[in-house]
Amino acid sequence: MSEEASITNPLGTEKIGKLMIRYAIPSIISFVVNSLYNMVDQIFIGQGVGYLGNAATNVIMPLTTIMLAIGLLIGDGAAAFMSLNLGQGNRETAARSVGNMISLTIFAGIISLIFFEVLLGPLSSLFGATESIMPYALDYGKIIVLGFPFFAVNISFASMIRADGRPNETMAGLLIGCVANMILDPLFIFVFHWGVQGAAWATIIGQFLNTVYFVFCVFRFQTFKLKIKFLCPDIRISRKIITLGFSSFVTQIAAVFVIGVMNNLLVNYGGQSRYGSDIPLAAFGITMKVCQLAFGVALGIATSVQPLLGYNYGSGQFDRVKKTFRITMAVSIFIMCIALVVFQIFPENIIRLFGQESELYMEFAVLSFRIFLLACFLQPVPSVAGIFFQSIGKPFLSAACSMSRQIVFMIPAMLFLGDCFGIEGILWAGPVADTFSTLVSCMLLGLFWRKIFRKVS
Repeated sequence: MSEEASITNPLGTEKIGKLMIRYAIPSIISFVVNSLYNMVDQIFIGQGVGYLGNAATNVIMPLTTIMLAIGLLIGDGAAAFMSLNLGQGNRETAARSVGNMISLTIFAGIISLIFFEVLLGPLSSLFGATESIMPYALDYGKIIVLGFPFFAVNISFASMIRADGRPNETMAGLLIGCVANMILDPLFIFVFHWGVQGAAWATIIGQFLNTVYFVFCVFRFQTFKLKIKFLCPDIRISRKIITLGFSSFVTQIAAVFVIGVMNNLLVNYGGQSRYGSDIPLAAFGITMKVCQLAFGVALGIATSVQPLLGYNYGSGQFDRVKKTFRITMAVSIFIMCIALVVFQIFPENIIRLFGQESELYMEFAVLSFRIFLLACFLQPVPSVAGIFFQSIGKPFLSAACSMSRQIVFMIPAMLFLGDCFGIEGILWAGPVADTFSTLVSCMLLGLFWRKIFRKVS
């Protein structure tokens, strides 16, 4: 690491608190806005179509999560690689990582579009679509999938632009898309009467506008000059990007498995209960998306410090890395404690935003909020630990933190508790997974903390 790089880059010199505020605010807004894409669709679909329309968006949600995973695999991996190389003074290698990120993202977006359009029907069935929900799922999904290349670009480019020290531009791009979506949703659903298809078109148009803005932003890096020749794929750099982004990918893919298993279990055990198959699928989807909105605030803080962690670890400024990590963990947990209080006290008020349904629907939705989110204040622990390990170039430790909640604990808990206690047992899998994944993350931090800061590997 050159001394000049440390002097010229504020990541290595400015006060941690000041840097965190500068990066965190636009990052929080970005994550919240990203969550609002789905939330806005659900609110207007619930009001204009009903809970079957909302259930359809929950069926398609795993497909968008897979696309999110691909975007984060490339974007977060490239951002971590770029930050580490900038911290070590390797500007050209950092620039080449951006070029590889662009090529990988475009290729992945096109392939995903073709794949999901061809297999939309079977995948909808796989993720829990019942006979009454399937027509809505196909109407919504066949349009949403058309926007997947734009979605991939938005996710991966946002990570790189934020890592370059321009979080405000990341925020602005996402705001452009979300505002367009919020304006077009009621127009297409209530004025043009396009139903779930209208919500899908509103989302795609918003994503396209977001993409146009990010394309202009990505060629204006502050720390180096991005050249066209850097767009040519480099196997070595691409492999490193994918390795560093693997934990982000695993986190989202694990969520896909969880959503798929949970959707099918909700349909199965719901059909054996007085709620029926469709109500649990629709109501639980709202619970998940509202929680994602709250968690987006905590995750926005955690993700925003990735450049600080990577740069300062690469430059050997370990005290700054430790301080950044501790502040991030404390603030993220505090935010989710506030969310817990809101979820426990005001679930009915939140649910009514998504339409007025039957008493049984409201009853199950309230149960979902109060049981499944009972330990949501612990969710930042594995996430912050995973981002920390990823930022300092420890992808396998990061993946271990990321996978523990979703794969190691959530799915087995759902299967076991569902078998023992039926539909309510599935809801109790949430706090069980949150608790045990937190214990695993704390154990990994305790085991590797001193070794990590002994020397830069």
